[in-house]
Amino acid sequence: MTDAKSPRKNAGNTRKKVPEGRRFQPGNSGRPQGSRNRATLAMEALLDGEAEALTRKAIEMAKEGDATAMRLVLDRLLPPRRDRPVNFALPKLETPADAVRATAAITEAVASGELTPMEAGEMAKLVEGFTRAFEIHDIDKRLSQLETERGTV
Repeated sequence: MTDAKSPRKNAGNTRKKVPEGRRFQPGNSGRPQGSRNRATLAMEALLDGEAEALTRKAIEMAKEGDATAMRLVLDRLLPPRRDRPVNFALPKLETPADAVRATAAITEAVASGELTPMEAGEMAKLVEGFTRAFEIHDIDKRLSQLETERGTV
C-alpha cells in the first residue's frame, strides 16, 4: 500500500492538469482549423492522377461480379442516406389522447409498409416528446394553482 502523500513513479511523464474549459496552454490553440491529417495527405498524393483509372477498374470488377468492388462502388456513388423527409400525416397533437391516436397511426403505418420501423421509431420519439412537454406543462399549471390557493407565492 502506498502513502497518499508520496509522489507517483510516473508523475513526471503524465500530462499536467489544465483548468476546466481550456485544452491548451495560453498562446497554443492546438491544431489549425481546417488542417488535414498527414496520412490523408500522403494517400491523396499517391492517388493523384490515378483516381480515374482506379475508379474505372473498380467498376469493371463490380460488373464482373466482385461483391467487394460492387459494395465499394455503390458506397461511393450512392452513399447511405442519413435522413429523409417522411411523407406521413401525423394526427394533430393537442392533448395526451391525441398522442394515443398518433401512436396508433404510426403503428398502422408500419404494419401497412408506409413507414419503416426506424422511421416509426423517430416519429414515436416526437410523440413521446410532446407527451412529456404536456405533462410538464400540466404539473407546472397545477403547482401554480396550489401555490395561489395557499397564498405561498
